[in-house]
Amino acid sequence: MTALVASLLLALSTPATISVDGQRIATDVAPVTTADGHAYLPLRAISDAAGAQATFDPANGSVALRRGTDVLVLRPGHIRAVLNGHTKMLAHAPFLVRGRLMVSSALVASTFGSTVRFDPRRGRISVRNPGVVVAGAADDEP
Repeated sequence: MTALVASLLLALSTPATISVDGQRIATDVAPVTTADGHAYLPLRAISDAAGAQATFDPANGSVALRRGTDVLVLRPGHIRAVLNGHTKMLAHAPFLVRGRLMVSSALVASTFGSTVRFDPRRGRISVRNPGVVVAGAADDEP
């Protein structure tokens, strides 16, 4: 009975929306959110909106994310990543949803110095990149 109720609530819930620097972005895979306040974001959509480039290496299954002089290399299911040539242990391994790599909001924040806020009550995830001034930002804040 509990599983049925949980499934029904999940089916009726509205996926969280994402904005990057005040602009709502469309994604073909919705963010994954948890009851304990974690949010996992589709890396390609976030990187494109933030001016970074994500590339996939089919030889080893890794994804490289480049923004300015920063380079992050990670693989689905692995908690070890490489940031600018240095090993970085992740709290949560990236995972795939319908072919899209999902990463924790904390990884987005720590890698590029972004501020990521998740408002579970309103279903909003807001990503702010350093040095970006956003007009009307108060309307977008969770």
